[in-house]
Amino acid sequence: MRINRLHFSPLVLWRWLALIAACTIASLLLQALQMPAGAFIGPMAVAILFGISGMRLRLPRTLFKCGQGVVGCLIAQTMTLPILLTILQGWPVMLLAIAITLLLSLLVGIGLVRYGGLPGTTAAWGTTPGAAAAMVAMAEEANADPRIVAAMQYVRVICVVLVGALVSHWLGAGDGQSHRGAPMQWTPSGIGGLGVSLAVIALGVWVVDRLLPAGALLGPMVIGTVLHVTQWVPITLPGPLLQFAYALIGVYVGLRFDRQTVRNVTHAFKWMLLASLVLIAMCALSAAALFSLLKTDFVSAYLATSPGGLDSMTIIALDTHADIGIVAALQTLRLFTVILVGPSMARFIARFARSSPASSVTGKQQHHQ
Repeated sequence: MRINRLHFSPLVLWRWLALIAACTIASLLLQALQMPAGAFIGPMAVAILFGISGMRLRLPRTLFKCGQGVVGCLIAQTMTLPILLTILQGWPVMLLAIAITLLLSLLVGIGLVRYGGLPGTTAAWGTTPGAAAAMVAMAEEANADPRIVAAMQYVRVICVVLVGALVSHWLGAGDGQSHRGAPMQWTPSGIGGLGVSLAVIALGVWVVDRLLPAGALLGPMVIGTVLHVTQWVPITLPGPLLQFAYALIGVYVGLRFDRQTVRNVTHAFKWMLLASLVLIAMCALSAAALFSLLKTDFVSAYLATSPGGLDSMTIIALDTHADIGIVAALQTLRLFTVILVGPSMARFIARFARSSPASSVTGKQQHHQ
């Protein structure tokens, strides 16, 4: 009962109100400046400041998954039969792009073990590109330090989101206007479409997510795509719901950064940041080499090969009118590939930790913690 009273204390309530107000202002400001994914980046930046300032706020994980479910439905809403056929025809090039990204992440992970003083398994899961939440969960099962893995994943997500938004803004796959989704029509069809969408999101969050990593995102995306392409029932998502979903994801990511997390990674933060930027740069070079083979524009190929999460990359792709089919397909295929080969990559990188004095020292320190 004491925990409940603390949770609903007036001080905590005021902190939440302040966070909501600050996130709203930041979101509106970035959208006014036509920053891609401003409704996601603004709340994320505000939440980071609240997290490291010691506000001790935590967004329930279910709300984060609901936000992912909305993004999954939004991806499904953009899918058409020609897009799906294009994806099927280009699968060999997509597998090549995925292999290149995983190879680059493997090299960066080895570099972190050698020079950043991180244990092999932790470095492996921290540098592996996929859905950040799924990577943290799998890392914990593999006896890696989930705190450092989470920090590495979210530091990279922030770098990827900021760099991706800037690249999309300056090069532009589209006009840079915010994607608002299908206009909500208050008709029986419109209300029915919203009801179907909410049901699909609920199915993904409470059923599919129990069966698959990142199922809260992948479930609505697959189910919604089937419903949308076959035109059985409409998928309707009003603009305010999309903005709210973006904010939920951004706030959840931002609040993961607290003082304890910062202390845990201070010794290796510069190496994490450098590794993230190096991996982003190398993936950008691979996108430049592959975008003609993928038969798309550079920005779409860049977002597709970026080592970020499926949710954050698709948010930017939707806001910049990039080729969402290529981005979603590559990011999804890479997520499933990582689930299959991630443990093997971790074991491979761990071999280098045994011969690295710096990583051995770090590992002993973490073991005593």
